[in-house]
Amino acid sequence: MTIRVGSLDDLAPLVGTHLGYSDYRLVTQDDVDLFAQATGDHQWIHVDPVRAATGPFKGTIAHGYFTLSLVPVLVGQLLHVDGVAMGVNYGANRVRFPSPVPVGSHVRAGATMASLDPVSGGVQVTLDVTVEVRDAAKPGCVAQVVYRYYR
Repeated sequence: MTIRVGSLDDLAPLVGTHLGYSDYRLVTQDDVDLFAQATGDHQWIHVDPVRAATGPFKGTIAHGYFTLSLVPVLVGQLLHVDGVAMGVNYGANRVRFPSPVPVGSHVRAGATMASLDPVSGGVQVTLDVTVEVRDAAKPGCVAQVVYRYYR
């Protein structure tokens, strides 16, 4: 369920709040192949299902940065801020990939609003995000991401 706030002023009460979980998203080989094409990272553990079947993960896995790249769309299912002129990804303070994300798995994001700080013309929102892999013991990605929303 998406938390919808009416303005930037309505974000402050959410600091420290877990915002919930996104829907699960299937990670497909086509997704991974397109990411490899876009980035030039064609390592066999990502793009060669035959070779990867005999490798350490018993199949292809998503690039770590592919998993991170899903964060904006997954977090977008958790929080929507009305009344802003523009929102931008500002960066990440910390990113780790504790566990592989196998192709064919389903991932979802959970997020907690860690902080809210004023910036010129708007606010900066810092979120602690965990990208879970369904039925996996460890997450595929944990990151502290930063967004800016402008009036």
